[in-house]
Amino acid sequence: MGGVDRRSFLLSGVALALGATGPSGGTRRAPFALVTADTEGYVAVVDLARRRVLQRVATLGGPRSIEARARGPAIVGHASEGAVTLLDSRPVRVRRVLRGFGEPRYAAIAPDGRHAFVTDSGHGELAVIDLVRGRVIHRVTVGALARHVTLDPAGRTVWAALGSSAPAVAVVDVSDPSRPRLRRRVRAPFLAHDVAFSPSGARVWVTAGRERRLAIFAADGTRPQVLLDADEAPQHVAFGPTAAYVASGEGPSVRVHALDDGRLLRAQRVPFGSYNVTRRAGRVLTLSLGVGTLSVLDARGRLRWVLRVAPAAHDACVVL
Repeated sequence: MGGVDRRSFLLSGVALALGATGPSGGTRRAPFALVTADTEGYVAVVDLARRRVLQRVATLGGPRSIEARARGPAIVGHASEGAVTLLDSRPVRVRRVLRGFGEPRYAAIAPDGRHAFVTDSGHGELAVIDLVRGRVIHRVTVGALARHVTLDPAGRTVWAALGSSAPAVAVVDVSDPSRPRLRRRVRAPFLAHDVAFSPSGARVWVTAGRERRLAIFAADGTRPQVLLDADEAPQHVAFGPTAAYVASGEGPSVRVHALDDGRLLRAQRVPFGSYNVTRRAGRVLTLSLGVGTLSVLDARGRLRWVLRVAPAAHDACVVL
């Protein structure tokens, strides 16, 4: 287990399943973060209120990406193992391991909470997982090295970057999850890295793999509407109701942009290597591959606290 104290795996998941007791005697579900420790082979469960690790859940080796909706299962990608782990969230435990992938990378979960779309860079595919049945129900070829992925809020269209520095982005119709169809490819004015639909679904933010730039496309992919300066590449994007949070692990920074016109509102320094970024429950989270920290920022992008959770921390999601 990469030197992890096995006693930490015995911490009870009961508190996570039941929630905390509120002042009226009822229970409330406190949000917590799931953080992948890819060099150690576990997912850390972090109490965001108490700022501490509650539990470490052993997984296959190399857990890298993780995705979940506010409630429901989390999806963990193990690119080195050719497998995907489905985690129950309350209590946090491994439900099922799905094999047969080449190099599963990132996932997007449909609004119905039942279907997930996982990029497989090894096979050049987008795989559709039925989360209720716990199995892959379809695969569609999208192009070699499929990596970062985003789904529009209506759950009808996926954009998938074809590589870490991608010459093109695949656009896939997933309105019928059992029959996804590749529609076209979009080219950014640079080699693309991350892709992210805005909360309205009207725009897609595309970051660069090698340049200090990002582009904002119309959802139809016809052209970039806005080009913005960015910090060191590669960058990743998460959204709040009125702002975009752009993380640069090489910066190292999180830059806050207005959603309406892309203007820069704030630049916040974070630990080196903080690449992936996510936002939920009024918090912005970014993880450091370099020093294994979880950094938590407020909605304005101000750094509130930092916790070391592992030797290297790759990705995170928040569960309510």
